[in-house]
Amino acid sequence: MYRLRDEEMDAEALIRLNQQHTKGAMRDYSSTELNTAIDEWILNEKHRAILKRRLIDGICFEPLAEEFDMSVRQIKRIVYKSQEVLFRHI
Repeated sequence: MYRLRDEEMDAEALIRLNQQHTKGAMRDYSSTELNTAIDEWILNEKHRAILKRRLIDGICFEPLAEEFDMSVRQIKRIVYKSQEVLFRHI
């Protein structure tokens, strides 16, 4: 049986967590409220910029990876981990 590496399992768990949170959480907040919450709770400047571009501007992962000169996998990991932090506080 094929077993995923730990970091792949983490990424999949984060995807599921993201899907659960975005079903209800994202619909209730304006872009201004999201922007303020991201500024308050996401400490890393680059992570803030990536999360804002993803959540507020609606940019897909591939264009974000090109814009920030990172892999798609890195972008997804940043987005999911940052969303996890954000959704704990909003």
